[in-house]
Amino acid sequence: MHIHILGICGTFMGGIAVLAKAAGHKVTGCDANVYPPMSTQLEAQGVQLIEGFDPSQTALNPDIYVIGNVVSRGNPLMEAILNQGLPYISGPQWLAENVLQGMWVLAVAGTHGKTTTSSMLAWILEYAGLAPGFLIGGVPENFSVSARLPQVPVQDKNSISPFFVIEADEYDTAFFDKRSKFVHYRPRTAVLNNLEFDHADIFEDLNAIEKQFHHLVRTVPQQGLVVANGKEASLQRVLDKGCWTLVEKFGTDDDWQAINAQGDGSFDVVYKGQMQGHVAWGLLGEHNRMNALASIAAARHAGVTVEVSIAALTAFKNVKRRMEVRGESRGVVVYDDFAHHPTAIETTIAGLRAKVGAARILAVLEPRSNTMKLGVMKNALPASLQQADLVFCYQANLGWDAGAALAPIASKTQVYDDLTQLILAIKQVAKTGDHILVMSNGGFGGIHQKLLDELKEV
Repeated sequence: MHIHILGICGTFMGGIAVLAKAAGHKVTGCDANVYPPMSTQLEAQGVQLIEGFDPSQTALNPDIYVIGNVVSRGNPLMEAILNQGLPYISGPQWLAENVLQGMWVLAVAGTHGKTTTSSMLAWILEYAGLAPGFLIGGVPENFSVSARLPQVPVQDKNSISPFFVIEADEYDTAFFDKRSKFVHYRPRTAVLNNLEFDHADIFEDLNAIEKQFHHLVRTVPQQGLVVANGKEASLQRVLDKGCWTLVEKFGTDDDWQAINAQGDGSFDVVYKGQMQGHVAWGLLGEHNRMNALASIAAARHAGVTVEVSIAALTAFKNVKRRMEVRGESRGVVVYDDFAHHPTAIETTIAGLRAKVGAARILAVLEPRSNTMKLGVMKNALPASLQQADLVFCYQANLGWDAGAALAPIASKTQVYDDLTQLILAIKQVAKTGDHILVMSNGGFGGIHQKLLDELKEV
C-alpha cells in the first residue's frame, strides 16, 4: 500500500510514517515545515518528503491519504482530495486499523506525564523481554526512537510480541473527526494519569474533556484494567459515569503508593499495604513517582512482576526534553523541559528545587501552546513559578500582556518580546552555581545553545 501523509513532520504523524514504512508500505508525506530532526529521521527511513501542500501531489496517486490534525479546510491539497473524491483517513484511525488491530494495547492518557509514563512502560516491557511496539510523543533515551513495531520476544522466538504501548492524546483526531485520538485505540490496559483543563482551543471546559475520557473508559474490555490516579477528583467523576473494568488506583492507599521518598529521587513501592521494593533512580519530583506507579501497575497487568519493573526503572533514562541537561557553561547549568501548562511548570520547578536545594533557579518560559496563547491559564502562572528565584518570560506572539499576568511576582520577573534581549538579560544576571530552566513546547528559537554560547563570553 502507498500512503501519503499530510502533516508528516509532527511527532505523532512522523511516528505513523516510521511504523508504516517498517510494515512494508510505501510512505510519502508533506508538511508546511520540513526540517530536522523529523525530516532527517524520516529521510533516513526512505520516506520522500515534500515541502508544502500543493494540489499537484495528487499525481502521486497513493492508495490512501492519511490526514494529520494540523490540516484544516482550506488547505489546498486537502481541497483537491475532497474535490476529486480521493480516499482519506485520519492518522489515529489508520493506526488502529493497520497496526493496533489484534494487539494488547497499553494506552497512557492524561493532561501531564503521558510521554514519560509511556516511555517508562515501554521500557519496563522491553527490560522484561516482551519486545513491545510503541508510539510515543517524544524520544525515550532507552530506545532512541519514538516509534517501532512489536519485535520478537526473548521468551518466544517464533512469534511477534502482542504488546503495543501508545501515548493516548485527548486532542481531537482530525478536522473531520472531532473525537479525541485515544478513542480509536481500544486499549486492554488504560492508564489515566491525571486530568485538568487544557486545549482551550478545542474544549469548552473540563466537563467536555471528562466526557472524552469516559469515551475511552467505555472502550476498555471487562477483562482489561484501568489504572487511575486516585488523587484526581476529575478522574473519579469519569469513572462514576460508568466503568465496566477492574480499576487499580495509584497515589493513595487504595492500591499503589510511593513512600519514603528521598532527595536523590529514590522511593519505596507499596501495593495494598505490602512493601514491594525500592526504586533507586535519578528522576525527581512527586509527578515522576506517580508516573512510575502507573507504569508498574500497567506492566503488572501485562504479566511483568513488580520486582522486574522496579529493576527496569532503576535503568530508565527518561525522555528528551524532560529536565534534560543541555549543557554547562562557567558553572551555570542549562536545562530543557517541555512544561507548558501551569501544573507542569510548578511540578518541574519543584523537582529541580529538590535536586539543587538553595541554589538559584532561573525559570525561562515561553507560553506557546494554543491554550497558553489564548490566555486561559495566565492567572495560574504566578503561583506555578513561585519556587523560581528569577523568572524570564518571552511574550512574542501572545494575545495577552504577560507582564500584567505576572504582576504578583513582578519583583523577580522580566518580560521580553525580543529573543536576543531576553538572552542578554539572562546573561547579565546568571552566575556560577545557577540553574537555568527553559520551559517551552517548541524550539524556543534555539535559546538553549545561544545561552550557553553567551555565557562562555562572560
